[in-house]
Amino acid sequence: MNKTELINSLSEETAFSKKDVTRVIESLIRIVERTLKKGDKVALTGFGTFTLSRRPARKGINPATKARIDIPAVRVPKFKAGKQLREVVRSF
Repeated sequence: MNKTELINSLSEETAFSKKDVTRVIESLIRIVERTLKKGDKVALTGFGTFTLSRRPARKGINPATKARIDIPAVRVPKFKAGKQLREVVRSF
């Protein structure tokens, strides 16, 4: 399911307009991004938790040239599914 399909499904299920649903989803995404940027986590009980993880610097190899390269440390977003979501997925 992509963003457009999600908007359509939410609009049908809630009877809100697609425009309103789009604004809510875009606001949710901005809030999650802003919260993670500050270094905080976003926990949605039953659904899951968005956090930041640190990937350390490491050595790598450029596959095209076989040259050794330094890959810098980065922060990456991480999602851990909540108990309710895990149970729903397992029940299939």
